[in-house]
Amino acid sequence: MLIDTVLFYIFAVMVLIGAILTITRRSAVHSAISLIVSLLGVAGLYLLQQAEFLFAVQIVLYIGGIMVLFLFVIMLVNLDQAAKERQFSGGWMVALIAIGAAGAGIGALLWRGFGSLHIPAPVLEGTPAGLGNTEQVADSLFSTYLLPFEIASILLLVAVVGSVIMAKKRI
Repeated sequence: MLIDTVLFYIFAVMVLIGAILTITRRSAVHSAISLIVSLLGVAGLYLLQQAEFLFAVQIVLYIGGIMVLFLFVIMLVNLDQAAKERQFSGGWMVALIAIGAAGAGIGALLWRGFGSLHIPAPVLEGTPAGLGNTEQVADSLFSTYLLPFEIASILLLVAVVGSVIMAKKRI
């Protein structure tokens, strides 16, 4: 039990430090590598929750696929020209409102105490006995959420085809 707590804190620190470094680094490549550290921490948290399928998807899909794609795009984009462009559009008022809302939420939590975060135990009704985590995800994905899954796949396909067409016009 102690090892689970220690691993939780290690993975949580990885997520937080990776996220902070992602948004504070000047170099886009360093930001992408910091995001990989953060995603590794999330994968570790999935593993601690005994969600082995989500752990594998996090590693293979996000870290292995999407982050490699990000790194290729970062290396292909002309970063010198992008660095010369204006970075912020003056959304300071929206940022201040968001910071105020987050501060109010944290203040309310501290005022009421952590006991107000009571999370009820999960209801396991309707979960077939004997099915593993991967089987439950697959059953839910391909029965209840089949239409949204297919719509998302079509949207991703259209985005990939559109980006290829736009890239060919530039060459």
